[in-house]
Amino acid sequence: MSEEGVCQPDGCADPLASMSTPDIPTIIDRGDAVCVIGAGPGGLSIARALKAQGLSYDQFERHSNVGGLWDMSNPGSPIYESAHFISSRELSGFIGFPMPKDYPDYPSNQQILAYVHAFADAFGLRENIRFNTAVQALRKDEDQRWLVTLSDGQVRRYAAVVCATGVNWDPNLPSYPGQFSGEARHAVTYKSGDELAGKRVMVVGGGNSGADIACDAAMRGRKAFISLRRGYHFVPKHVMGVPADVFGETGPHLPMWLARPIFGVLLRLLVGKPQRWGWPEPDHRLFESHPLLNSQLLHHLQHGNIQVKPDIAHFDGPAVVFTDGTREELDVVLFATGYKWSCPYAADYFEWRGGRPQLYLSMFSREHRNLFGIGYLETNSSAYKLFDTQAYMIACYLKAQVSQPATAAQFDQLIQHDRPDLSGGLKFIPSQRHEVYLEAHTLKKYLKKLRAKMGWGEPSEHTYRHCRVATAQGVPVSSPA
Repeated sequence: MSEEGVCQPDGCADPLASMSTPDIPTIIDRGDAVCVIGAGPGGLSIARALKAQGLSYDQFERHSNVGGLWDMSNPGSPIYESAHFISSRELSGFIGFPMPKDYPDYPSNQQILAYVHAFADAFGLRENIRFNTAVQALRKDEDQRWLVTLSDGQVRRYAAVVCATGVNWDPNLPSYPGQFSGEARHAVTYKSGDELAGKRVMVVGGGNSGADIACDAAMRGRKAFISLRRGYHFVPKHVMGVPADVFGETGPHLPMWLARPIFGVLLRLLVGKPQRWGWPEPDHRLFESHPLLNSQLLHHLQHGNIQVKPDIAHFDGPAVVFTDGTREELDVVLFATGYKWSCPYAADYFEWRGGRPQLYLSMFSREHRNLFGIGYLETNSSAYKLFDTQAYMIACYLKAQVSQPATAAQFDQLIQHDRPDLSGGLKFIPSQRHEVYLEAHTLKKYLKKLRAKMGWGEPSEHTYRHCRVATAQGVPVSSPA
């Protein structure tokens, strides 16, 4: 018998030579280009802003099309058939690209997806997107630049990274004592009221998605319940015949000490006391938590189609036992209990507190230069114009690094040391959801002040006019395929 390293009859060969060595990927250096991760509304917003500033960028999307969570075919999307916008058509569009006038006050998920597709086409944003390509990991190199590892194994180096992969993908699923013999799952798996037909259904959670699904259960199920830990303030979707957010924006912006009692009286006149129909008394004052915008839920409460139950104490076979000692036999329990704000490819580079990344103005990393987030905030405002405002700030800062380094250095100091109070005088309830909650008017006012200080001007339709693609069509009437 021969031993390792001894000459064999066919010649003396190094036994290690035949062993495979791991492939070391070649790094593709993209110079001063920016990496944008995600092609949902936030990712498209930053792509347009970078394009408007003449900055080079690459964009990666794990799915086969734009739209993010609004595309129900996107794996992990939380959207269901009955989902509609909770902000109005009038205020919800991107800057310089309003939603079609023939859309209803509160567009459906299919209309929102069609609108997002049209936005990408109107500004020629698809050409820079690499579809079916996820980002697996980020790493900073010795030159403080960003190495981005893609799902195909390729590694690219960038000057900056914008994380725009959203926060409604990783379900937050609570646990309770006991075993439930029925069907229990998170609402991220829910798509259609057909799933509830003829069943005894309970939704856990009082957010806007939970309210929607409870209404689906009221219309399709045999019985419908909603389980709540706390009560929330109701805001009807229409006030004086116009969308509630339009009413709030077009009226005078009152100081909080005056606005709260005035709106409180108005809501009592419009809604009354939901406690008459079993809804718990809120444990917080108006505006100290995100209100519930669902007039349909009020209808079903008023007609007894949905019964309100307290928090779950434990499961007992086919039954759920509640903290007040009552019990109900159920077929389906759907947990509309929100989402963890996961960002696995960049988790080590964000500072986390209370399950939320701590970013300057909810977009700039304080610890790692040129690491940004779009959409990592909770606020009382429609999202897309806020995404545009965030994107414009980031793009202006990156542009300043190239053409106005002194201005960029001044903003670097703000990122490190500026800690403004953006609560608008509100004391939000102590919950994970409110860890990064900002009052919209206060935030917008402060961002405008910063833009003036930096000399960056204001984002407007004119800012993006030169990015429009002349051949782009309008928003299709029906949902895109």
